[in-house]
Amino acid sequence: MTGKYGWSRRSDRLLLAALGLAAALTAVFGILLPLLGVLGITDPMDTREVGTAAATRVPDGVIRATAGHGMTLTGGHRADLALTHPDTGQRLLLALPELVGSLLLLLVLYLLLRMARTLRDGDVFVPDNARRLGVIAGAALAQAVLAPVLPALTTQLLVRGTPLSDAIPFQVTFTGAYLLLALLVLALAEVFRRGTRLRADTEGLV
Repeated sequence: MTGKYGWSRRSDRLLLAALGLAAALTAVFGILLPLLGVLGITDPMDTREVGTAAATRVPDGVIRATAGHGMTLTGGHRADLALTHPDTGQRLLLALPELVGSLLLLLVLYLLLRMARTLRDGDVFVPDNARRLGVIAGAALAQAVLAPVLPALTTQLLVRGTPLSDAIPFQVTFTGAYLLLALLVLALAEVFRRGTRLRADTEGLV
């Protein structure tokens, strides 16, 4: 059977299956496994790539420093901060950026699943979908801010009070990718809102 816009039940099932699979993979690999690592049930994260201060680099551009707090910094402009035996708090700080990003992605996938279900009725221009797109745009905007800020902030918390705090400055580099995505989704949400109003006006004339 084909819907109002040529959307078949098979297409509906394939789309829902793809979104469901993406949500399941995000939940397992982006949330469950990192949480198990934080709790010490599985191997936790113990390394993070960080930016270093120019004054800390030796002439060949390579740093090898041990903080004496179970931390080692190895590399050049981009170095690896390794924790030998991270405690629960340190494991949480290492995993937090990935956890937050995965939660936002899971929210987006859930809303897309809810939107995909409206295709069964052959009409996606419903008020709920416009609101869902607004939330998706908000999630993309949040990720645009949190993706660069969280790693920098949690890194500073990790090295605070250690000799490595001077070697790892607070560095945040924003990119426009998520911001552009948020603007595009907001534009699409406006299209949905106008489509919803147009459909309501049209039905009122019938």
